[in-house]
Parts: sequence; structure tokens; C-alpha cells
Amino acid sequence: MYPFNVRVYGVLITEQNQVLISDELEFGMKFSKFPGGGLEFGEGLIDGLKREFVEECNTEIEIIDHFYTTDFFVKSAFNDSQVINVYYTVRNTSPLNLVFKTEPFDFDGEGDLLQSFRWVGLNELKEDDITFPTDKQVVKLLKEKI
Repeated sequence: MYPFNVRVYGVLITEQNQVLISDELEFGMKFSKFPGGGLEFGEGLIDGLKREFVEECNTEIEIIDHFYTTDFFVKSAFNDSQVINVYYTVRNTSPLNLVFKTEPFDFDGEGDLLQSFRWVGLNELKEDDITFPTDKQVVKLLKEKI
């Protein structure tokens, strides 16, 4: 059996054309990505994304539209699974009560699992600002739309 890893992410863009980026430290690796994560067994994409935003950002969201689904092979950076990512554009329906940083990996506290958030202007966002291949593809597609 070949393992698949299905993940779902939200592209949250403000009226000022800034996108929310999550900087994380996990498994001894630093990475920057869009908010979201892996589906839990029995969960659909929309419910999984809503759960991830509550867990990561302490906010509820609504789905605006499907944005992108992985259309090339991606091996997980963390195990031997094939990653399939689905991205939606989203809007927060409750306030974002987070501490926003201006620099990548500006974590508060210490530990093996750290996360911080920052807003990046779409005009300034570069593929190199993001770690994983499918997120880089999403950045490319976002740049083509603006």
C-alpha cells in the first residue's frame, strides 16, 4: 500500500492585499507555509480546514473558493508519503486574536513545536518566502492573479 497524505490549507488575504503566513518549528525543522494541515480520519476538506484554523489561529473561517490542488508529485518532507494539498481562499468570520510578527521565525517561548504568524504583502511575497513545493506553486499562482 502506498501512503497518501491529504492536507488542506487556507489562503487568507486582507483588504490591504496581505496574506497570512505561518512560520513553524516542528520535527527540528523550520518552515513557512499557509495555515492549515493534515486531515483527520473521517473528516472532509472543509471541516478539516475549519478545524485547523480554530486550532492554529483561534478563529473561525468561511470558504470563499477552491484555489488549487496539487497537480504534480510531492514526497513529504517528514515521511515516505505522497502529499496531496488542497488550497482554499478563506475569510475569517471572527477576529484574529494573534500576535503578528514582522520577521520569519520570531517565536515566543521555547520548545519542540513553535508557531508564529505574519502578514506579507502580495506584491512583496516571493516563492522563496515559503518552504514547501506546493506552497511555492500557490505563491506563483497568487502573483499571476495580481
